[in-house]
Amino acid sequence: MRVLITGATGLIGSELSNLCRNEGIKINYLTTNKSKIENKEDYQGYYWNPKNEVIEAGCIKDVHTIVHLAGASIAEPWSNSYKKTIIKSRTKTAALLRKTLQENPHQVENYISASAIGVYPSSLEKLYFEDDNQVADNFVGKVVEKWEAAADEFEKLGLDVAKIRVGLVLAENGGMLEKIKKPVSLNMGAALGSGKQWQSWIHIEDLAGIFLFAIKNDLTGVYNAVAPNPVTNKELTKELAGKMGKSVWLPNVPAFALKALLGEMSEIVLSSQLVSSKKIESAGYNFNYTNLSRALGDLT
Repeated sequence: MRVLITGATGLIGSELSNLCRNEGIKINYLTTNKSKIENKEDYQGYYWNPKNEVIEAGCIKDVHTIVHLAGASIAEPWSNSYKKTIIKSRTKTAALLRKTLQENPHQVENYISASAIGVYPSSLEKLYFEDDNQVADNFVGKVVEKWEAAADEFEKLGLDVAKIRVGLVLAENGGMLEKIKKPVSLNMGAALGSGKQWQSWIHIEDLAGIFLFAIKNDLTGVYNAVAPNPVTNKELTKELAGKMGKSVWLPNVPAFALKALLGEMSEIVLSSQLVSSKKIESAGYNFNYTNLSRALGDLT
């Protein structure tokens, strides 16, 4: 089998690429950086420039599944222009892939798109499942709505579509963990806002594992990619500090201070999403990291 991955050199993409190659699945990948193009039998790079609608059509040769992971980070300041970049980096890239399929002969049958649990409205009590149709009334909700709508367009080409709603990614280098480790390492760790907001996390190994599972099993529909045991922000901060041999002695950082510092972007750390992993587990995926302590023990 050969798959095409966008964002293959990023945090999730590089982990997934390694997993695929270990399983004997060959990779075609797209990059905007020509210096990152490699020419190997099982790892073949192709150039694209979505801004100018440039793409090497050879990228879809012999491909069975497309995995769309590309997208600008939401952890950068949200200026009006960068907000547009966040959306376009997800939707315009998908449109270019769709156009490439429309205009060239191919064997692609499946399209798997990354998405985000930020689509669910913030709640301290509600447990969210994939069939919940409520959408968060904020920027992240808007992003995910457009992101998933772009993925749904591939159904019109006769492809099966899967959307993987990614939780808070825990990884050694990159993702959410890298950002919160810094203050903790200086004994400056503190819960954010009330600290009661739910953090539906996932270890990078399991996240890549779910995408691999989706590839191998031709999954369709929406799946939450979160570990089975979410924690509160306070629990996460305390557990991380303990693993790093540090203490949490500072009071919580007030929500108003975070809003003053981060502006609208503060919704990323203050919103609460308690999200279920039952659907992906029922499909047959077995998590390697089901509890936070073990996950952090592996990464710290």
